[in-house]
Amino acid sequence: MMHVVATAGHVDHGKSTLVRALTGMEPDRLEEERRRGLTIELGFAWTALPGGGRIAFVDVPGHERLVATMLAGVGPVPAVVFVVAADQGWQRQSEEHLAVLDALGVRHGLLAVTRCDLADAAAADRVRDEALARIEATSLGRVEAFEVSGSKGDGMDGLRAGLERLAGSLPPPDPDADVRLWADRVFTVRGRGTVVTGTLGAGTVRTGDRLSIGGGLVRVRGLQSLKEDRDEVSAVARVAVNVHGGPGGIGRGEALLTPGRWLAGDVVDVRLRGDPARELPRELMLHAGSAAVPVHVRPLGGDTARLSLRRPLPLRVGDVALLRDPGRHRIPAGVTVLDVRPEPFTRRGAAAARARELASLTGRPDGDDELRRRGLIRRSELVAMGVPVPREPVAGEWLADPGHWDGLRERLVTAVDEHAAANPADPGLPADAARRVLGLPDRALVEALAAGLRQRDGRIYGRVTAPELPADVQAAVDAVRRELTETPFLAPDANRLAELGLTPKLLAAAARAGALLRLGDGIVLLPGDDARAAELLAELGGAFTMSEARRALGTTRRVAVPLLEHLDEAGYTARVDDMRRRCTGRTT
Repeated sequence: MMHVVATAGHVDHGKSTLVRALTGMEPDRLEEERRRGLTIELGFAWTALPGGGRIAFVDVPGHERLVATMLAGVGPVPAVVFVVAADQGWQRQSEEHLAVLDALGVRHGLLAVTRCDLADAAAADRVRDEALARIEATSLGRVEAFEVSGSKGDGMDGLRAGLERLAGSLPPPDPDADVRLWADRVFTVRGRGTVVTGTLGAGTVRTGDRLSIGGGLVRVRGLQSLKEDRDEVSAVARVAVNVHGGPGGIGRGEALLTPGRWLAGDVVDVRLRGDPARELPRELMLHAGSAAVPVHVRPLGGDTARLSLRRPLPLRVGDVALLRDPGRHRIPAGVTVLDVRPEPFTRRGAAAARARELASLTGRPDGDDELRRRGLIRRSELVAMGVPVPREPVAGEWLADPGHWDGLRERLVTAVDEHAAANPADPGLPADAARRVLGLPDRALVEALAAGLRQRDGRIYGRVTAPELPADVQAAVDAVRRELTETPFLAPDANRLAELGLTPKLLAAAARAGALLRLGDGIVLLPGDDARAAELLAELGGAFTMSEARRALGTTRRVAVPLLEHLDEAGYTARVDDMRRRCTGRTT
């Protein structure tokens, strides 16, 4: 098993020397770094632990001008080795690096008091005690401390044993989690293409996988972990991913993601740990994973704010990040993400109401609570927010809060009854109209809500299931029925229907009431006369043509064409060829 830790501490306090002594590897990759003895970029090295397994180090720069680079290395890493030099003691960047770790909520680490060969024992003890006291007041709490000399090797065995205990205290990763690999380095290898490196904190990456990055899809064509070719790598691990395809210009701060499982949002609501919301500068830098993105801060409550990001980031509820003021070299606040898909403020007082709502949120993903607040949400969207799915969908992918769902059903019943009262000749509420009345995003939700109500031809019926025709309309329909009783298959023509005042809408209402059988535009018969027509055609004794059917029924082509098409659809007749049909034997 592999574990990954980052270094932290003031510039020139011996972080790289310590890593070199532990691993036998050179973490400084650049010639300039080795020439100046100053870490400028992130360095990487690894070694075997005494009890088995391996530990990889992300060696970060300590100079104040390189804090953004330091954050890119520390952000995705679960543990830290905090370094303070015995001969220099606590310094400015010691304080800022500790503030970074505290803002990120890092809980696992140890203290290495380095360069003990350059200070007497009493001075080293004083540095150790001061550093331990400062660290204990942060998210790291009490940590083990080791006094060492990286250049001479003093105390290294004890430090290695401490690292093994630290590794054993780390929470186990989830190898089945969705992948979010923050890129801390991107480069090109001739003949192989783009390589993205980072710390895989959760999930598993395999060769052949499709991952998304920068708005496009890439294919994993190769994997390495600690310079070894691998077919798959599971968290936690340092990994180099050789990708093919996708957008150009991939850089540090972007992330390789499991496709379709993340929301890239540019507005998030957060809880702050640090300065009060109203004292924060309005423009700050948000550091999340290896990303650094300018944000506009809008205070909401005393410790809550809305952040508008210059570019979208794949964040989830419960993610921890920090806000940094680069101009003042200060970390004013750590943040916990509360909502990655907040509603925009569209009315007066919405911000104050949102502040009250956020006050009750913990930042721990809660599916039931999220449903109560949203009412309806797609399952895939809830998963992409990092929130567990608390129940089965009510329709398709849609999840619903039970109380909200019951309220929607009551409103639907009321809407159906009100429509029937206002439209007695057309009592069925169209499903699309019901969707608009309820403000629902999907017609499938209406159909699920209408379970238990009568649904027919895209309409929903309540207590009234049949049209009630006004007296004048009923009289006109009765006139048509009398005429059809005398000549069943000579449907009244358009002039006769117009004379009676029977519009297409009224004919449709009469058909829904069961008073007429509607075959097409302007063609009506008596209910049941389609079966009667089939009986008469069966007496022809075999296949028949349109002309033969028309003569047998005593009708015109105007009626015979839609009538025969209706008989085909209803299963009374079936085509033999392009010219002839036969009866199927159906009688009802």
